[in-house]
Amino acid sequence: MNRIFGTTNKKPKPTLQDAIVATDTRIAGIEVKIKKLDGELSRYKEQMAKMKNGPGKNAIQSRAIQTLKQKRMYESQLAGLQQQTFNMESAAMTTDNLRNTMATVDAMQTANKELRRQYGKVDIDKIESVHYDMEDLLEQANEIQEMMGRSYGVPEEVDEAELEAELEALSAQLEEDETPSYLQDVGRAPDFIDEPPVEESATPAKLEAAKTTAYSAS
Repeated sequence: MNRIFGTTNKKPKPTLQDAIVATDTRIAGIEVKIKKLDGELSRYKEQMAKMKNGPGKNAIQSRAIQTLKQKRMYESQLAGLQQQTFNMESAAMTTDNLRNTMATVDAMQTANKELRRQYGKVDIDKIESVHYDMEDLLEQANEIQEMMGRSYGVPEEVDEAELEAELEALSAQLEEDETPSYLQDVGRAPDFIDEPPVEESATPAKLEAAKTTAYSAS
């Protein structure tokens, strides 16, 4: 049936990443071959170093030259494949950057449309009116606070000197109230004494009498 009508199942085309993987595989295979040829060249070099000039040495030298030609060919292929890999990786990186840029542009366009739609619902005049109303309310609140903070029954003009004198009198009264009553009468003569006692001074006669009495007692 597939031969008559054909098939609709088409294989997907290889991507750039698939091509990079395939090229890396080829590069790895060529590197293995070059390493093998290096081993053969080293062996030929050792053999020629031990041999004298002659047909045998010439035969080994001819093999070494053929091996070296193969190595140069593989090295040329390796350089070309490495350049291809570099170009494909650069293209893949550029493609990824372009894809990311397009995604960013799409996101910005979507955000721009959403912003336009949202700002279309905003009434600037209404916002300004609300702002003015808020200022009026705050001003009224400040006036209410000032009214509530007023003092009642206190004259606006008060004599500071009179207040200071009253404060000093109040302080003196507080000091008297803090002193106990039994300490306030210390140093005052009793009520039944008309005059306070007067201390008599010691006369020379009294001093002489005191000395005589002390001598007689001894």
